[in-house]
Amino acid sequence: MIDVKATLKDAEERMEMAAIYLEEQLSRIRAGRANVAILDGVRVNSYGSMVPLNQVANISTPDARTIAIRPWDKKAIKDIEKAIMDSDVGITPENNGEIVRLGIPQPTEERRRELAKQCNKIGEKSKVEVRNVRSEIKEKFKKAIKDGLSEDNEKDAEADLQKIHDKLIKKIDDLLEMKNKEIMTV
Repeated sequence: MIDVKATLKDAEERMEMAAIYLEEQLSRIRAGRANVAILDGVRVNSYGSMVPLNQVANISTPDARTIAIRPWDKKAIKDIEKAIMDSDVGITPENNGEIVRLGIPQPTEERRRELAKQCNKIGEKSKVEVRNVRSEIKEKFKKAIKDGLSEDNEKDAEADLQKIHDKLIKKIDDLLEMKNKEIMTV
């Protein structure tokens, strides 16, 4: 027979993963403010292997519009610049021989709307994933009735599942609202 509590816990964990994925994806979208998370996907060729940028340099934000990258090995500056140019960051790096600087431009109104659309698209993917988990678990409960789960227990489990679903959809909406507010703030 199905363990209702364990199934609900598993469903909640899977739904939570969709919200965590959304949070990570939103942190990589630059909204006009310097954020080192936009460099998370950048890989640098270091001694013949591709490694994340944060493993070959110290990354900091000295002010709201600048990201400073100080390589631990000065010879790596050219490789770091090349990796940033080849990535989808969309910012041209400048270097002074010691530090690579990225100046974060102020996005235009049109660009802000595009970024908001991009965020909403990622948010919709997360919501779809949460809904898919809900429907999959509902099916499990329906099949469990045949295996001896009482209909009352099944209805209670579905109600609990719906509460978990609603809580996570609200969390996703809140994350999107915060990011959209950040993007639209001039």
